[in-house]
Amino acid sequence: MKKIVFAAVLALFAGVASAEKINTGFFGNTAVKGYDVVAYFTENKPVKGSKSFQTEWQGADWRFSSQENLEAFKANPEQYAPQYGGYCAYAVSQGYTAGIDPEAFAVVDGKLYLNYSHSIADKWQGDRSNYILLANKNWPELGAK
Repeated sequence: MKKIVFAAVLALFAGVASAEKINTGFFGNTAVKGYDVVAYFTENKPVKGSKSFQTEWQGADWRFSSQENLEAFKANPEQYAPQYGGYCAYAVSQGYTAGIDPEAFAVVDGKLYLNYSHSIADKWQGDRSNYILLANKNWPELGAK
């Protein structure tokens, strides 16, 4: 029963949040809910960004916890931006988009992956190579919508 309810909730969120190139949520234009994407790599943890250290990239606002992280992102945004436009990596592997919890993340082979929740991240980690292959296959179509 829990799986059916969860699938329905994810489907609802997927329907509401259209597959834009960068996931900025329902209200606003801030990527990754305002978290510093460089910090995932340099501190191996989620760190909230600040409006004081912000830039625009691919139509979204990206926030950082320091000038140094802002400059690193500006120098090479593709290196730090999350995969699949910041949508849930597991959802993309299943053929739809869903929001994320910035605390449910993994850095794999130098790439940032975000997931809807810790429980979904645990599931994704259980077969991540396969889920990454599936998501890589699905994203070109999902990301183009």
